[in-house]
This record gives sequence, structure tokens and C-alpha cells, in this order.
Amino acid sequence: MRTVARGPVGVVTGRRSAWVVVLLGLLLGAGVIVGLGEADREPSPTDSLPVGYASTRAVELQERLPTEDTATAIILFTADSGIGDSLAALEQVVAGLDTGVPGPPALVQPAEDGTAALAVVNVPAATATEVATSVTELRTGLRESAPEGVGVQVTGPAAVRADLTEVFAGANTTLLAFTASVVAVLLLLTYRSPVLWLVPLAVVGLADRAAAILATQVLAAVDVPWDESTIGILSVLVFGAGTNYALLLISRYRDELRTHENRHEAMARALRRTSEAVLASAATVVVGVLTLLLSVFPSTRGLGVASAVGIVVAAAFVLLLLPAALVLCGRWVFWPRVPHVGEEGQAGRRSTWRRVGDRVAARPGTFIGGTLTLLAAMAFGLTQLQLGLPSSEQFTDEPEAITAAERLAESFPGGAADPTTVVTATEDEQAVEQLVADLQAVGSVGSVRVSGQGGGVTQLSVVLTTEPGSEDARAALAQVRAASADLPETYVAGTAAQAVDESGASSRDRAVLLPIILGLVLLALVAILRSVLAPVLLVASVIASFCAALGVSWWLFTSILGFSGLDPIVPLYSFLFLVALGVDYNIFLITRTLEEARAVGTREGVLRALAATGGVITSAGILLAAVFAVLGVLPLVVLAQVGAVICIGVLLDTLLVRTVLVPAIVLTLGEGFWWPRRVDPVGAGRHRPD
Repeated sequence: MRTVARGPVGVVTGRRSAWVVVLLGLLLGAGVIVGLGEADREPSPTDSLPVGYASTRAVELQERLPTEDTATAIILFTADSGIGDSLAALEQVVAGLDTGVPGPPALVQPAEDGTAALAVVNVPAATATEVATSVTELRTGLRESAPEGVGVQVTGPAAVRADLTEVFAGANTTLLAFTASVVAVLLLLTYRSPVLWLVPLAVVGLADRAAAILATQVLAAVDVPWDESTIGILSVLVFGAGTNYALLLISRYRDELRTHENRHEAMARALRRTSEAVLASAATVVVGVLTLLLSVFPSTRGLGVASAVGIVVAAAFVLLLLPAALVLCGRWVFWPRVPHVGEEGQAGRRSTWRRVGDRVAARPGTFIGGTLTLLAAMAFGLTQLQLGLPSSEQFTDEPEAITAAERLAESFPGGAADPTTVVTATEDEQAVEQLVADLQAVGSVGSVRVSGQGGGVTQLSVVLTTEPGSEDARAALAQVRAASADLPETYVAGTAAQAVDESGASSRDRAVLLPIILGLVLLALVAILRSVLAPVLLVASVIASFCAALGVSWWLFTSILGFSGLDPIVPLYSFLFLVALGVDYNIFLITRTLEEARAVGTREGVLRALAATGGVITSAGILLAAVFAVLGVLPLVVLAQVGAVICIGVLLDTLLVRTVLVPAIVLTLGEGFWWPRRVDPVGAGRHRPD
């Protein structure tokens, strides 16, 4: 007698209702994309700064200045043959500049070595677009009017902000194109069908656009900031997780088609079994990413909210729209490898993964020891780990603002290109004079000048003589902070101060968030598996792969690619996504093991689960690793580093931890793996196998 699917599963997979689900899904997706669109938001200077830290408070005070809608640009003139003969002409060039900001002409200051000169000007900077336009026009005008033989570059805070805007222009579109291409190629290789790959790709692609729009709308509604990289990371996450869920569903559907003539019944059964693992996985990831709401960085909180929305949308599209679309297509969508009733399923086949499982089963203790030794060796790089990237290493392609700053440092004091700023909530002349005197008494301070005043705030520009990013520069910054500490509501800002505060804030986030992420993911697994020992072992295995991935990435970026270290945010982001997504593969394997164990026992169950899920999980892991590696097309080194750590970690989780380590542990512990839960095979009574 043919069974009829009931409830939500029946609606999604029914003969007539599947059409309704597909049409409603397409209309809803199109309505969100066309009707809503991504929310707009003008970035704030404090979006990426840690809340409550001194440099952030300085920026907040700066917003009270009358010149809050301007930014400082530093013009660098260079001539290897000597700049002296061109000084008069350069003064005329600078005097003739129309920057759009009223004030006296800037002074041209020659360097002592005679090869360079600089001038400091202000440009309009009410919005990111305006500052980019202002700097572009400034560069164009200077190059047209500069004397022959004199090179011109523009650096300083305004130029850095403008170049950052420019390098991100179109970056998310490029990332989306690369991500979709990688997913398409890997799906085509996985299914070896000219048609099948189009269905999950279309569903996940629609989910990606809907997730980006819904995420930005939610962020705007709750007033949580986001930046250029948020949508890029969100796209990678939705494509990676959504395609993983799709692979799991389609693999189970293919197996069910081998035992059910009716494809609607096959999909109903596949959806019931798959939805448990997908919902468990999605819940684990959502719980993990929402911990970012506890970060002191506003933009990091935005990433947490956006990621949670993205995972929910991806899971919803895969569990609702994809099954309906597949049953409407029929069996032919698998052509040329169409599954037929009577063919043996994956769990019972003597597949490559079953043979791997049998080898592990012969000597599980040896495989546990060997795997842990290999992971420990890969993690050795953590003993040398240093966090922090200088501004010159922040971009994959070095923009003009960075190269100009490096050249400027050759002829002028180290801090001339990016002065340290002291901001105080006073306009009292005597207090300001005393503060200037105290700062000038600091040995590493080259010059101090009042660069802004008004609104009850005074701003001082302090040029340090130390090399930016060096230990001496950090020591000089500490001295500047100490010299200004006696005046109430006085704070130090600038790139160096922000770097120090961001490093401290990142350390705080790691100390607070990493244990919480672990605890919440562990509790989620306990609830899913109704076990204590199994979740602890699964989380421990993912931590081991994270440490190995971070150790290898440190060696890769410092010894091979020549960077000085990893960005402070890399451990947190990579840990979060690796733990949340890496546990997915163990969830897929262990939930299938639990299903098989009820029939054949835990030891045989894990081997059957490995045989059934080995191919799909391997494909999913390789795809997810490749998708995160695509983060390298974005212009920020920090995202390339995050992508590399996650890529390596996911490959370790997929090819080593899930394939060898976890099965070996399950084979060693047997039914004890589920402690305190009892999982007795059908017909085994209450006797517990050895």
C-alpha cells in the first residue's frame, strides 16, 4: 500500500502542492529582491572601532568639531634630482587648489634630504562617496599642474578612506561571480549531470540574494552597523552552507529513489530524514554566530546578525523550495546516472568510504594516535603566532595612499604621513597651551599643532619621529597618552592608537566569545544527540582541526607569503565559522550513525554511515573550503587570511577528522560513545554490546 506524506513534508513534496510551493517561493524571492532591495546606510567613523575604548571616544569627540565633514589629505611631491628648484612652482600649485574647504592656502614643507616636500590640505568628506570624489579630483588636478620632473602622490586619512572605498567598488559583485562559478563547477563534477547542478545552484543563488536583502533590512531596523565586507562574507556563508544542505538532501533523495517507485514518496522520506540533520546544523551555526552580538566591535555584531539571517534563509530555501523543484523535475534530472528501484543504496555498498572505514575498524587506536599526532604537528606554528598587521599589509593590492606613506616616511619623520591626534573636550587656552607643552616634552614627538577647535573641543596633531608600527612607536604612543592623561576628557586617536585599542579589544573578544561559542555549540549538540560524551568528543575534534589550520596558516602567510603576522580578528572569525560549520559534517555523520545503530549497532552503524555519507560530505567539504578560499578575491588581507584558515580547517574536518578520527573514536567506544544515552539495536533487548 502506498504511503501518503502528511503535514509540511506532504505539502512540499505533493503532486499538486509542489507546484504551489515553487511558484510561491519564486514570487516571494522576486518580491524581496525587487520590492525591498538592500538597505542603505551611511557608514559612521566608529562602526569598526571598539565601543568604550579611548581612540573611539576621541573619534566621537571629533564629530563635535566644526570640521567634522572634512578629512585631512597629505600631498607628497618627490624629485630624486632635488626638489629645491621647484619649491616656488609647487607653492603656486598648492595655492591654486580649490579643495572645496575654505581656509588659507596650505604651506609646502621641504624635507631635509631635499628630495621631497609635503603639503597638508582638508577635503570634503561628509560621505564615503564624497571623500573618494574629493581625493580623485585632487590627484587629477595636482598631476596636471605639477612641474615637469616632480612626482605627486596623495596620502593621509582622506586618501586611505578614499582608496578603501575604491578597492571595494564592485568587489562584492566579483566575489559573488567567483563564488557562483566555483559552486557551479564543483556541483557539475559532483553530480556528473548536465542538468541536476542547475537546480540547487538556482535555489541557493536565489537564497543568497534574498539573504543579503533581508539581512541589511534587519540590521537597519535594529540599528546595527555593517560594512563592505559583511555582505561578501554573508554570500560565501549562504552559498557554502546552502549548497552543503542541498548536497545532503539530494544524496538522500537519490538513495530513496532506489527503494521507492514514486518520486514524491521518495522525496518525502528523504526530506524527513535530511531535515533533522539540516535543522540541527543550522541551529548550531545560528547559535554560534549570534555570540558575535557580545563583541565590542559594532561591525562584528552586524556580521553576527547578518550570518544568522543568512543561515535561516539558506536552510528554508533548501528544505522548502529545493525538494519541490526536484520532484517536479522527475527522475530524469539525474541523467545520465538515473537511479532505479532495486539498485543498492550507498550504505550497503562496498564503496571507497566503506573500505576506508574497514581499515580504520581493524586498528582504531592506531588511527586515533596517528591522526592526533599529525594534527599536533600542524598546530606547532601556534607557538610562534603573532597577531597584528601594519597598515602597509592591509591590502592585497597596495593603493596609492599606502605607497605614498611609505615614500613619505623616507624623507620625513615617521608619523608625518599619519599624525597621531589628541582630542580634548575643552577650548580653554591655558589648558590647551599646557597640553601642547606636555606633549612637546615627550622625546619621540617631532611637532605639535592645533588642527581644529570648536564645539567645546580642541584637536591637536602630533607628529611622532618613530617608525609607524614599530615597538618604539607603541612606546611613544603610551608616552603621549600618559602626557595627556591629566586633562579630563582627553583622548588619543589616529591609526597607531586605534591599532593598539583594536588589538586589546580583539583579545577581549577572544577571551569572552570563544568559551561562549564552545559552550553554546556543545549545548546544542547535547540537545540534538541527547548525549554528553559524544558532543564533547565532536567539539574537541573540531578544536583540534582549528588549531592545526591556524598553525599551518601562520606558516603559510609568514614564511611563504611574507606577511608579518595574522590580523587580530582572524582567530575569532575562523574559530567561529570552523566550529559552527565543521561540526556540521560530524552532525551529518553521527545522525546517520544513530539511525543505522538502531538497526545494526553502533560499530557497524558508523561504518554504514561513513559509506552512505562519505561521498556527499567530502563533496560538501571541498565545496565549502573552495567557497571560503574565494574570500581572497576581496582586497583586504584579513579576509584572505580568514578564508585560508577556514579552507584548511574544513578540509581537515572533511578528509581527516570526519573520515578517520571520529569513526575510530566511535569504533573504540562502541555503545559507550552515546553515554549516558542508550542506543540498543532492534531486538537487542536491554543487553549492552561490548
